[in-house]
Amino acid sequence: MSVTAAEGFVAAGVAAGVKASGEPDLALVATHDGRPVDAAGVFTQNRMCAAPVQVSRHHLQVADGRAAAVVLNSGNANAATGEPGVRDAQSMCSAVAAELGCDHHHVLVCSTGLIGIPLPIERIEAAVPSLVAARTADGGAAAARAIMTTDTRPKEVVVRGAGITVGGMAKGAAMLAPNMATMLAVLTTDATATPEQLRAALRHGVRDSFNALSVDGCTSTNDTVLLLASGRRAPVPQADLERAVADACASLAAQMAADAEGATKVVRVRVVGASSDAEASRAARRVAESPLCKCSWYGEDPYWGRVASELGSAGVHVDPTLVSIAYGDVTVARHGVEVDHDREAVRAHLAGRELELTCDLGVGAGRGVILTNDLTHAYIDENRGTS
Repeated sequence: MSVTAAEGFVAAGVAAGVKASGEPDLALVATHDGRPVDAAGVFTQNRMCAAPVQVSRHHLQVADGRAAAVVLNSGNANAATGEPGVRDAQSMCSAVAAELGCDHHHVLVCSTGLIGIPLPIERIEAAVPSLVAARTADGGAAAARAIMTTDTRPKEVVVRGAGITVGGMAKGAAMLAPNMATMLAVLTTDATATPEQLRAALRHGVRDSFNALSVDGCTSTNDTVLLLASGRRAPVPQADLERAVADACASLAAQMAADAEGATKVVRVRVVGASSDAEASRAARRVAESPLCKCSWYGEDPYWGRVASELGSAGVHVDPTLVSIAYGDVTVARHGVEVDHDREAVRAHLAGRELELTCDLGVGAGRGVILTNDLTHAYIDENRGTS
C-alpha cells in the first residue's frame, strides 16, 4: 500500500501521454475526501528551480501549510520553461482541484523528466478526470510506478510504530546529490501534527537520508519531498514522529542508491575523527563524488591512495600522519601508509553489491556519512544524450 498505508489517503496512476512509450506518467496522492490536511515540504536548493517547485512552495505558503492532494507527472520536468511553465503547473493544480472540489491552493504539484521542454499540458488536463476517478486506498503502487523515469523499479515504504503509520513513495536514479538528493518523494502519515511539527520532522528526516545521498554530484531542478498528515491518530511525541519519518526517508534513499543509473555497487562512505561533523560530511562527499574513486569501486580495485588524495583536497583539517582507511572491517592504511592486511578479505568485500569505506582522520570527534555508487559505462550510456 506504501503511500496509502496511512489512514485517510488514496492514490492513483494513469497514462496521460506525456511519455512517448505510453507507460503510466501521471500520479495522484490525495486525502480520501478531498479536504485539506496539515502538510509540509522541502525543496531543491538549485536556483534554477522548476515551475512545479515554485508553485508548490507558494501554495504551501498561502494555504498556511495545508494540502488536499499532490499531482505528479513524469516524462517532463517542466523546468527552464519560463512563465508558461508556471502557468502549466498551476493548471495541473486547478484541474485536480476542480475534480476533488477543493481550492487550487490546496493542490501541490511535482514534475520529473527532461528539462527545457514545454509540458504537454493539454494531455495532462485531459487525463486528470480519469486519474481522480481511479483513486483508491490500494492505488499507491500505481502512483509509485507512474512517477518513474529512468528508475528500473518503484520505490515504496511503510513504517509503523508508536501508534502511527508513515507511508511513502519516491523516484530517483540520477541527478541525486546532497541538499536534496532528479528525486521526488511523497510521504503520508495518519498522525496528528501541525505544519510546524511536520516541517521539523521533514528537516530531521531529510538530513541523514536524501541529503546524505550522492549518486553523481548533480542537484536537480525539481527535487521535492512532501509530507501530509491526515490526523486520524492521536498526537505522538515529536521524537516518535521524527523517528518514523526519518526511517521512511532512509529506506527510500537507500532504494534510490540501489537503483542508481548503471550502478553495480552501493557504497557507504563514512568519515570519522574529523574536526567537526560538518568537516566529516564534506570529506565524505568529496570521496563519494570523486570519479576516480567511483571508477575504482566499479573495477573492484582497493587502491586506497585515491581515497587519501580526495580527503586531502576536501578543504578540511587533515594530518597525513593520522589518517586511516578501511574497506569493510579491514584496515588497509594507518597513519597515512599502507599496513599489512588480509587482501583476500578486501577483494571479497569489493566484489559484493554493498561496500563500506571508513576513513578516520584522527583529529577530532566529527562524523559524517554519504551514500553513493560506483561509476559505470551504463551511466554514461544513459546520460550521453536525450534522443
